[in-house]
Amino acid sequence: MPSTDPAVRPAVIELRQYTLRPGRRDELVELFDREFVETQEETGMIVLGQFRDLDDPDRFVWLRGFRDMTVRHHALTAFYGGPVWAEHGPRANATMLDSDDVLLLRPLSAAGAPSGSPTERPRVGTPAPDRFVSATVWSFPPGRPDGATLVRDGLLPVLRGTGPAPLAVLTTETAPNTFTRLPVRTGENVTVVITSYPDEEAHRRHAAEILRDPLVRDEILPGIERERTAAPRTLRLAPTGRSLIR
Repeated sequence: MPSTDPAVRPAVIELRQYTLRPGRRDELVELFDREFVETQEETGMIVLGQFRDLDDPDRFVWLRGFRDMTVRHHALTAFYGGPVWAEHGPRANATMLDSDDVLLLRPLSAAGAPSGSPTERPRVGTPAPDRFVSATVWSFPPGRPDGATLVRDGLLPVLRGTGPAPLAVLTTETAPNTFTRLPVRTGENVTVVITSYPDEEAHRRHAAEILRDPLVRDEILPGIERERTAAPRTLRLAPTGRSLIR
């Protein structure tokens, strides 16, 4: 089976948010980190991050990447038609109420592509790291690039200059979903900024410093607000023990 070259940054990324049956998140995390990491990567994808949602004890969030849409189709076909999912998929599905909240994304620019080397992934059973990851989702009118441009050219330079640089900056992938067995959200136009911090207090300090910048406060954020279709949503995430993004 093909493997993902860790030197290649994925050009297609799924942001997947699962609503679980009450009290079953730890069960899914343990199963996922043990059975669904290397086995997915053996088909040609890369598991970038697995997270507990800090605002919902029954929410599991994860990201996986692909070299392109053709590789995505082949990798998903191989994994979900293969023996590992046949054996362990029913138990995973039994923990879930909904698994269809999926954004199909691509890097906003070359510098915004997520990266990670599977060879550096912690082993099974590694405790969750003491890290905090934020993923802010900005929504804009379908078909309009202005909002993403404002984030890229206005907000990102300030983010990079005042705190940790985002690990990934993503926008909607407009290619059709060719693996229809797994739905994705359609009619979307989002920009997602993913950043890692030592803890949540560091995230709060960074956010406050950004808001003190007059250019951000008076020009950049008002410009983004004029374009957006909804208030930005920030996912507050805790990486699992085997997450590459941490």
